[in-house]
Amino acid sequence: MPPAAGGPIAVVREGDPILIDASRQTIAVEIPQAELQRRLAAWKPGPSRYRSGVYAKYAAAVSSASRGAVTHAGREAQTAFTVK
Repeated sequence: MPPAAGGPIAVVREGDPILIDASRQTIAVEIPQAELQRRLAAWKPGPSRYRSGVYAKYAAAVSSASRGAVTHAGREAQTAFTVK
């Protein structure tokens, strides 16, 4: 899940140990699960950088790269879509 959507990377803090495993193609924050859950529960998304113009239209109409960066009907449609 991307940081803007509240994924684990959104709550990484300075000094947190991060494990990068190239052979498994994974990146993990090595903090206790309870601490990660506490941070995620307290996390709130920041305001959009783009409130008008072409970037705002793009952000409202295109899904994230992990979902194929395809156009959709709006932010509600993006959050309703689940990748399996």
